Amino acid sequence: MSIAGNRWVLGARLRTLPAAIVPVAVGAACAAGLADPCWWRTALSLVVSLALQVGVNYANDYSDGIRGTDDVRVGPVRLVASGLAAAKSVKLAAFAAFGVAAVAGLVLAVATSWWLLVVGAAALAAGWFYTGGPKPYGYLGLGEVFVFVFFGLVATVGTTYVVAEQITGLSIVMGCAVGALACALLVINNLRDIPTDREVAKLTLAVRLGDARTRWMYAGLIGTAFVAAVISAVAWRPFAALAVVAVPLAIVPMRRVLRGAAGRDLIAVLGETGRLQMAYGLLTTVGLILSRNA
Repeated sequence: MSIAGNRWVLGARLRTLPAAIVPVAVGAACAAGLADPCWWRTALSLVVSLALQVGVNYANDYSDGIRGTDDVRVGPVRLVASGLAAAKSVKLAAFAAFGVAAVAGLVLAVATSWWLLVVGAAALAAGWFYTGGPKPYGYLGLGEVFVFVFFGLVATVGTTYVVAEQITGLSIVMGCAVGALACALLVINNLRDIPTDREVAKLTLAVRLGDARTRWMYAGLIGTAFVAAVISAVAWRPFAALAVVAVPLAIVPMRRVLRGAAGRDLIAVLGETGRLQMAYGLLTTVGLILSRNA
């Protein structure tokens, strides 16, 4: 299929979806062993997370496209900037995805607690205003905060809550771990785009920190995820330490980044980090379930 015919799949950026899947899987695993879990809610949590991720991807494509900040890109193609889709159509696609997330979230709120509506509304607003609106916070260096909070803590702790109606220390620590890996993906993306973002005054955290410190931040985020897994193993569930099996997958991308990979070379690092995230999520999920009664 041609790029034009496949444009909506490209715009959804399927390679970013592990960032939506992993926190739900880990959050559900944290709920295993708790009293009276309701597992069907996991499926709706996944719908919310995936729809929010796709919605954010389309919203970023639209907002960056109409601002012209995507006119020169090293990374994957963008719909509006490349002319593959009209800006209005991409905006509608973003709202449609956010609508799916809102409906699924409403069902979960009815089944558990109405305060989830506040959390859901905050997530939707954060997704749109990341690069949308008159003063997008993603242009102020706060994008990592959004990713850490909503694709780390909120998605993980929220899944544990809707499944077992409890907020646990384990889910909070693992939410930090998942959030750190999701941030690592964004950091690589922004590290690659430092030259072009600086030219259009898109002041991401990478632009503000500079090249060298951004590389060390990436390494720190990866390390944080593994430290959190060890803490979870010691404090709550011993087999959470299975996560360390994924350490070899972290070595290659960390080496590339710390040795100065730039431009298109960082696209490979993005893929390697995504695979690390999936492996970490799978191993951690299995470990948490295996040791649920330990």
